[in-house]
Amino acid sequence: APNKFEALAAHDAIVETHGALKQIAVSLNKIANDIRMMASGPRSGIGEIIIPSNEPGSSIMPGKVNPTQCEAVTMVAAQVIGNDVAISVGGTQGHYELNVFKPVMAANALQSAQLIGDACVSFTDNCVVGIEANDKRIKELVDNSLMLVTALNPHIGYYKAAE
Repeated sequence: APNKFEALAAHDAIVETHGALKQIAVSLNKIANDIRMMASGPRSGIGEIIIPSNEPGSSIMPGKVNPTQCEAVTMVAAQVIGNDVAISVGGTQGHYELNVFKPVMAANALQSAQLIGDACVSFTDNCVVGIEANDKRIKELVDNSLMLVTALNPHIGYYKAAE
C-alpha cells in the first residue's frame, strides 16, 4: 500500500471488495428464487419450467421435485450477506492507527468467494443446464390468461370485461 498508516488502520479495500461479492450473492439469490417459483408444483404451483430431479422427491408429496440446488444457492447468499456484516463491523474497528480485525475480515471474504464459486458451478451443472420449458403448463396458463380481457377493457369497459 502506498500509505502504510492507512494499510494498518483501515481495511476499506476488503470492505469494498466484499460488497461486490455480496451483490453477486444477492443477484444469485433472486435468480434461484425465480427458478424455484417458476418450477413450483406439481399441482398448485406456477410450474412453467421443469428443473432436474437431483435426488428423490418429497416423501409426502409424490411427483414433486425438490428445488435443492435453488435452496443451496439461497443458503450461500444468506451466508455471504452474514459475512458482509462481519466484514463491515471489522472495517469499523480501525481505532487510530491500528485495525486488528483483518484476520476475521480476510477469512470471511475468502469463504464468501469460495462459496459463491462452488455454488455457481453446482447450480449450473445440476440445475440450470437441465431446465426445460413445461409447454403443456405454459399453454394452459396462456389459454386461461386475462390478457385478452385486459386488452378489451378500454373498449367494452371494466365491469363488462370482468364478467
